[in-house]
Amino acid sequence: MQDYIILDYDGTLHDTMHIYKRAFLETYAWLVQEGRAEEQEFADAQISCWLGYNSRVMWDRFMPELEESFKLRASARTGESMVRQIAAGRAVLYPGARETMRTLKEQGFRLVFLSNCKEAYMEAHRACFGLDAYFDAFYCCETYCFIPKGEIIPEIMREHPGRYLAAGDRGSDYEAARQNQIPFIGCTYGFGTAEELICADRLANDVSELPICAENLLHS
Repeated sequence: MQDYIILDYDGTLHDTMHIYKRAFLETYAWLVQEGRAEEQEFADAQISCWLGYNSRVMWDRFMPELEESFKLRASARTGESMVRQIAAGRAVLYPGARETMRTLKEQGFRLVFLSNCKEAYMEAHRACFGLDAYFDAFYCCETYCFIPKGEIIPEIMREHPGRYLAAGDRGSDYEAARQNQIPFIGCTYGFGTAEELICADRLANDVSELPICAENLLHS
């Protein structure tokens, strides 16, 4: 039976703040200019806490009072900024991420990309980092009208039958795995809190620990 590992991307393989902080601040400055927000300074933690949410949920929670048309425009501006930054070479994988992906493949896993991102963002990363050399399948929430990951995973499992593990840095990643009865590795080095990952089957404190965590779960 083929073994698969569903990997979240931002906060699991990609150190997203290198491009998200600039995109967030640019978009917020535009909202201030448009009279839709008050000037404000943000600590990094106030920005990174939104990583891992799909764009619709993020703007609904961050600025629930904002008109829907501006939420959509803000989401688009943020995404476009990030794609431009990827093209400009500003995106950064965690140190050791490529080696980790190679090791997982050498262990016999097929890698599945699953992210709460937009298609243009996913495709920009595929091109920038040559992700097709590592991943066997790619899925993002925009393709499925931004439904939760837990509702996308059954489609993945139908298309690719086998045994599954999952890894991610947010509570939503854990919930998606639990919903589908998949063992889960919590990535504590990402953008989630300790509380979000407290029920994970294994914890990886560095991206380089993912292979040993996966091996342990597979044979536990």
